[in-house]
Amino acid sequence: MRKALRWLLSLVVLIGTVSAAGTATAAGTADSTTESTTRNDTTPSDTTQDIKDRVLAIPGMSLIEEKPYPGYRFFVLNYTQPVDHRDRSKGTFQQRLTLLHKDTGRPTVFHTSGYSVSTNPGRAEPTRIVDGNQVSMEYRFFTPSRPQPADWSKLDIWQAASDQHRIFTALKKIYDRKWLATGASKGGMTATYYERFYPRDMDGVVAYVAPNDVVEKEDAAYDRFFATVSTQECRDRLNAMQREALLRREPLQEKYRAWARAEGATFTTVGSLDKAYEAVVLDFVWAFWQYHTEAQCADIPDAASATDQVIYDTIDTYSGWSFYTDQGLEPYTPYYYQAATELGAPSMRMEHLKDLSRYGYQPARAFVPGDIPVRFKPWVMRDVDTWVRTQARGMLFVYGGNDPWGAERFRVDKGARDAYVYAAPGANHGANVSRLVEAERTKATARILSWAGVAPADPRRAAPLATYDPRLDKRTIERSQTLRP
Repeated sequence: MRKALRWLLSLVVLIGTVSAAGTATAAGTADSTTESTTRNDTTPSDTTQDIKDRVLAIPGMSLIEEKPYPGYRFFVLNYTQPVDHRDRSKGTFQQRLTLLHKDTGRPTVFHTSGYSVSTNPGRAEPTRIVDGNQVSMEYRFFTPSRPQPADWSKLDIWQAASDQHRIFTALKKIYDRKWLATGASKGGMTATYYERFYPRDMDGVVAYVAPNDVVEKEDAAYDRFFATVSTQECRDRLNAMQREALLRREPLQEKYRAWARAEGATFTTVGSLDKAYEAVVLDFVWAFWQYHTEAQCADIPDAASATDQVIYDTIDTYSGWSFYTDQGLEPYTPYYYQAATELGAPSMRMEHLKDLSRYGYQPARAFVPGDIPVRFKPWVMRDVDTWVRTQARGMLFVYGGNDPWGAERFRVDKGARDAYVYAAPGANHGANVSRLVEAERTKATARILSWAGVAPADPRRAAPLATYDPRLDKRTIERSQTLRP
């Protein structure tokens, strides 16, 4: 998809624990060398070996570092992966992952962001809900998990799903309880693609705010979203700021040029400072709705009376002038490559800017260095969409009612079983289960607990099993200067 916003939302949320009877339990002390034998069946745990030794005994697994955290063991690891899962002669690379270990008697959540992996302890929402372990994988080709030299043709959703499958297969021998896959935005897409290619691995999938661009050249859903979101007054205020930034292109570009010189910013990939300038301005409204709320409309200055500096600073606050520089784009080349080859990217007509725009919404190819070959494969997303609609099993999709990425979302049809699509009213790209209306929140939580094998006796009372931890569960926004889901 056309990644509209310079802030990447890394959701870190929830985890919980329950006994076989469905009541909360403390499942053992993860810092000890033995583990609790409390299980959801009668299979005993291996209580004789430290968990680090067990993990590092996996062929190809190596330790980068261990970080302490109360009640857990947290490891940053490397795992040897084939560059090409179809042809092992193409060599290998080191893929980074993390393990937040609680107890092998608990469920495990496989978390993906679709980008780099955080090397600090954190819990995704399903991890807190089920009080489990969490494995987090860095997506292939995001540094440092990039083959050298980089054969970009080996960056596709099947290869990435196969990375995830190999990690799961290796760790399942240790973590033999139920497994759930999860992720937000591109991470939710990643969890969905993994389920499509390896539907027997996971016991359930929770995909947050996952875009689904089925037909690359048909993006009317985004136009409808921006024509109807919020109130006319709010839309007019945002649109006026965009228009004013393009009307004042010349004086504002002088500020932009001076900033670029001072920062050493260059524009080789996008082509020119003018193209980068317009791309940032065109993303302004999308950026606002991705990470802000209707209540914050009042914070947008009146464009007609604002000084050049106020216009410049407002666009920078919500879109980020470093957005389309070479330096801003480079860390996310793998994303833009995927958008240009498989994922697709949204585009909008933006009628209120047609008389001022020189380039329109630029395609994802414009943000990939020219020396990397790109060929779009339109059948890839159609295949995934058809599979989800007709064959999804044990899948939950959560969207934000005011998130532009939800304009084109996954849907489930009659062929799907135990699959759900919910939207949190008024929520942005940070939507999650906790923000759903009560009936949907309870149902979603109950299904997650059931898929994890820790269902409560009364599903109507379903709730996260672990206590909220502000360090592990706080939501963070990675303010990186590039637009993507």
